[in-house]
Amino acid sequence: MEYRMNDGREAKIEFAEHSDGILVTVSFDAETENTPELQRQGWQAILDNFGRYVEAKS
Repeated sequence: MEYRMNDGREAKIEFAEHSDGILVTVSFDAETENTPELQRQGWQAILDNFGRYVEAKS
């Protein structure tokens, strides 16, 4: 899945099936207001919440 954010930055989300589950990889254009590490942490928090949601639904 690929999309463009309101400020023109782009993000790409890939889902890859593995023997022990699904690997989700997010690539994104960093913004300039926050450090890249802080942005990585934010995206990771989103993925962690998504994982908990999916696990609760199964």
